[in-house]
Amino acid sequence: MKRSRQEGAARLAELDISPAGPRCKMLLGDLDADGRMELVLVQPDNRQDVRHIPHQVQCVTAFDLDGNRLWQAGKPDPRAGSQGSDYPAQVYDWDGDGRLEVLCVMNDRIVVLDGATGAQKASHELPSPHAHDCLIIANLSGGPRASDLILKDRYHKLWAMDNRFNLLWTYEGNPGHFPWAGDLDGDGFDEIMAGYDLLDHTGRRRWSCSGLEDHADCIWFGDVDGDGIPEVVVGGSVTVMYSRDGQELWRHADSIESQHIALGKFRPELPGLQIAGLDRLVREDDGKGLRGKDALFLLDSSGAQLWKEDRRTDGWLTIAETLQHWEPDSRQDYILAYRRGGGVWPSLYDGHMNVVAEFPAEGYAVHGDLAGTGTEQVIVYNDERAAIFGSAAIDLTARRPGHALPQPKRLYRSTLYPGGEWPG
Repeated sequence: MKRSRQEGAARLAELDISPAGPRCKMLLGDLDADGRMELVLVQPDNRQDVRHIPHQVQCVTAFDLDGNRLWQAGKPDPRAGSQGSDYPAQVYDWDGDGRLEVLCVMNDRIVVLDGATGAQKASHELPSPHAHDCLIIANLSGGPRASDLILKDRYHKLWAMDNRFNLLWTYEGNPGHFPWAGDLDGDGFDEIMAGYDLLDHTGRRRWSCSGLEDHADCIWFGDVDGDGIPEVVVGGSVTVMYSRDGQELWRHADSIESQHIALGKFRPELPGLQIAGLDRLVREDDGKGLRGKDALFLLDSSGAQLWKEDRRTDGWLTIAETLQHWEPDSRQDYILAYRRGGGVWPSLYDGHMNVVAEFPAEGYAVHGDLAGTGTEQVIVYNDERAAIFGSAAIDLTARRPGHALPQPKRLYRSTLYPGGEWPG
């Protein structure tokens, strides 16, 4: 295992993931319950392009942290689609047996794969030929754990299903990219922020955002103002915060396209939480022939802008999300920004826009506590390689061998449009 020190980060390992095929999305989970997470590479079929359906999975490949291929379901295809939208796949203990499964849409069906072996455990019909834009695991039944599934088409409809894949309800509206589900009112059932509409667990609309255009790109739940009650923050045509009862609390309209947002304690000296965001200043796909550009920004708990990046390089496809527990016992959250373009490496930023750690590897990124260390590591990956970075030069052996690592909600709600809850 090769280790080297980078500015603010240690390179812990570099793995060959090319047997999974090109243009995969990486998911994480302790598939074999051995105390270390595995890497799950999900490849879309060759019908998927950047914007259009259908979204299907044609191959799933699992690797351990030493780079060994554990299993492969399906066959990789060099003509696979691209990461222009979500892949319908998640890693979760779907049947409640204490072991993880991989849920995905494959061959026009919902398929459940055994996480340890890749063997198919179940296969069910989709509720509609278009119900496969993404998978959202939620608690609609009021049980002790999430055991239900929400499917969606690209921009118009949701289908809610129980643990046996029976249809519970449907919703039609403008659900955005990845609706977020969480128990906002403490009644034991998840509410669903479906784009600009808040739904209860039966699919009934409780309230809607007003005066917002386009669709919701990113949704977060968290106690932003510090009053002990969670709020809803939505990034879409603007960045806006609502109370859980549907009252608009503030609106930050000083952005062209609020593509990503992330809640966190990025400035511990300030009250409440801060909202990091990504403003897409210039799109490169609008037909005008312009070079794309985006910029990070940070808002305080009242929606006032603390800073905005003065970007001097090209690059318009940045993804920004919250990263916690980068260092031992740290109370500081950081902004993980990757796919920046313009020669800017994936990096961690603090609440003053300082680069805390730089990851010299191009590609997408995922993060998690890979070996039960209490800290999170960052994996930057492309079609060929996956580079693992940490805040210090630690080894990736399990701290508690034989004890399965928990699968946090952030990892079984994986999406290209990172939403979430704070604390995560």
